[in-house]
Amino acid sequence: MSSQIGNILKVSLFGESHGPAIGAVIDGFPPGTEIDMQKLLAFMKRRAPGRDKTSTPRKESDLPEILSGMSGGVTCGTPIAAVIKNADQRSGDYAKMSAAARPGHADYTGFVRYRGKNDVRGGGHFSARLTAPLTFAGGLCLQYLQSRGIFIGAHLKSVHGEEDSSFPETDLTPQQILAPGEKDFPVIDDSAEERMRAVIEKARRDGDSVGGIVEVAVTGMPAGIGSPIFDTVEGRLSLAYFGIPAVKGVEFGAGFSASQLRGSENNDAYCIGADGSIRTKTNHHGGILGGISSGMPIIARLAFKPTPSIGKEQDTIDFIRREETKISVAGRHDPCVAVRAVPVAEAVTAVVLMDMLMEQEGMLPD
Repeated sequence: MSSQIGNILKVSLFGESHGPAIGAVIDGFPPGTEIDMQKLLAFMKRRAPGRDKTSTPRKESDLPEILSGMSGGVTCGTPIAAVIKNADQRSGDYAKMSAAARPGHADYTGFVRYRGKNDVRGGGHFSARLTAPLTFAGGLCLQYLQSRGIFIGAHLKSVHGEEDSSFPETDLTPQQILAPGEKDFPVIDDSAEERMRAVIEKARRDGDSVGGIVEVAVTGMPAGIGSPIFDTVEGRLSLAYFGIPAVKGVEFGAGFSASQLRGSENNDAYCIGADGSIRTKTNHHGGILGGISSGMPIIARLAFKPTPSIGKEQDTIDFIRREETKISVAGRHDPCVAVRAVPVAEAVTAVVLMDMLMEQEGMLPD
């Protein structure tokens, strides 16, 4: 099922961008987990639209209505179902696009896949609007993992060539991981904010968009989680990361830059830490070896393409009449999707790692 992920902890998404509501069902979440709702809502607000000029002006409260699986702020062990009402749709912006393929969108591929029955308004089920319930699910998982001493955070690493600092690869603290998410603009180095905002604003005024890179870090993940070949930590995470709209590339640790190194440069020498733990002096492997967690911080980077919905006129085709035409995309869109994708990357990481941790520990649903 394409809209469901997980083996023990299963998360299923439903709804369309301009439908009545979107939502998630989380099956297999352990019973007895206390959820701080204010903390959860604050996490979801980081993804919500309309905060400033770096995002779409569409106004959505993104308040989840929990239908089942929780009582008195504590998980019951039964499926957790939540819906988020869509309040600020402008479906008329898409009335003229039912047969005109927006460049960079799934209009044509979705039409072919679903035999012309797909909802095209706002991208339908392909829309990044579906990351709202995904963030709800991930927010639950983040709180569970933190209770186990596992912390996940992310920041905006770059936007159209403007760079932020990187997370430390070895000695990484929970405070360092969580700090960017506590800011209005999720960067490590505050000086990067002004430079990134300027690039995004210029693209917005030009009726254009820019891409970016989000760096994710995990600390406290025990060694030994994952399996080789097809069930690796990288594989499971990558599968989920590519479910985030606009993600076009993923790397772990040194990633593609490792291909430019010698083995003697890329290998991470082992040592015994001050606390007696087994660790490595460097972390080019990004916390994963042979598809299995090493106990070092997990470091991943996600490349987001520029928002395909732009105001500039573009060449396209009418795939019903099979005629070439022009299109200028109306509606309200993020000039850089990577900004609001930072908490989404954290949420997805939490869902996958919690599922793998439960699987490894044999924590089957009650």
